Amino acid sequence: MLTDLTPQPPDKILRLMAMFRDDPRTDKIDLGVGVYKNAEGVTPVMRAVKAAERRLAEAQETKAYTNLSGDPAFCRAMRDLLLKDSVGEERVAIAATPGGTGAIRQGLELMRYADLAATAWFSSPTWPNHLTIARYLGVPMREYRYFDNATRDVEFDGMIEDLKGASSGDLVVLHGCCHNPTGANLTADQWETLAELLTKTGAIPFIDIAYQGFGDGLDEDAFGTRLLASQMPEMLIAASCSKNFGVYRERTGVLIAIAPDACSKPRVQDTLAFLNRQNFSFPPDHGARVVQMILDDPDLRADWQAELEDVRNGMLGLREQLASELRMRSNSERFDFITRHRGMFSRIGATPEQVLELRERHGIYMVGDSRINVAGLNSDTVPVLAQAIIDVGI
Repeated sequence: MLTDLTPQPPDKILRLMAMFRDDPRTDKIDLGVGVYKNAEGVTPVMRAVKAAERRLAEAQETKAYTNLSGDPAFCRAMRDLLLKDSVGEERVAIAATPGGTGAIRQGLELMRYADLAATAWFSSPTWPNHLTIARYLGVPMREYRYFDNATRDVEFDGMIEDLKGASSGDLVVLHGCCHNPTGANLTADQWETLAELLTKTGAIPFIDIAYQGFGDGLDEDAFGTRLLASQMPEMLIAASCSKNFGVYRERTGVLIAIAPDACSKPRVQDTLAFLNRQNFSFPPDHGARVVQMILDDPDLRADWQAELEDVRNGMLGLREQLASELRMRSNSERFDFITRHRGMFSRIGATPEQVLELRERHGIYMVGDSRINVAGLNSDTVPVLAQAIIDVGI
């Protein structure tokens, strides 16, 4: 059996990480890995997380399982963080998952369990794992236009035109904020237009919100999610705590399913628990408990939000600095899109050949589609990147 397994293609980002590690140059710059780093190149443990973990270590008396859907207090805290009062809790089913990736997997499993004929629609481009998970599960897939490579902005007219082809019951996978890999977000008016279209077609939105608080703020980044929740009869939401709480390795996430009415919620909740049971049984609890403690404690929450704001403003500052350096060096405003993008990522529009040249000549590592992780920069490396971008002719 094992000798007959099909070889798997190497993961492009892991391969890039290995190439960066093996590069002997001391001035190399890693913009490829999608993990937040501070100016020293470290992914720190947030102050509130450390404080909550200390309290948990002292107070926790058991490591017994919680339940199949995760700790109810964590699920409630995440529901409030994501949705506030946009939809009544009597319609909201929720289950903890191993990170946002686990939530994506469970959401697609839920779609397959409910309707084998339904199609999942993904933005072009999207996070690669969306496509690989859907393909592995045998989910019918289609793409909709999203990013204009010429303007480096959302190709909204094309997006709407493509999504007119979605059928009732199809899933439309949307990035709640800080689109990965492009950094280009929908405006408030565009979210409104999208809500009208989805209501008309009967397609079901599936929001992947992995970067709440990294864009314009916790509430601002949830605008589209809450708008759709307030208007759509059914909806799925996959949320990750990896980035905004910095608990990457704790695998902390949730899948939320908004049912059409209160009578349907128990059946939906039972199905979420059933799917958890089939895939991994009980979800991880340590990160979930830490997040719940932070969200429920006023002092911890205030400190978490303050540190998160520092992270967000730091990335915005790097964006402004990079755009300014490029404006000066190119004597044009063609890179100002970098200031309009939000979150960790921007797609800068380099060809694969230019990406290769950046790596070989300048020691600057990014994925082949020219997505850069802004958080991989600091004030000293921004000018180096800007000059390299001009040197290779982007």
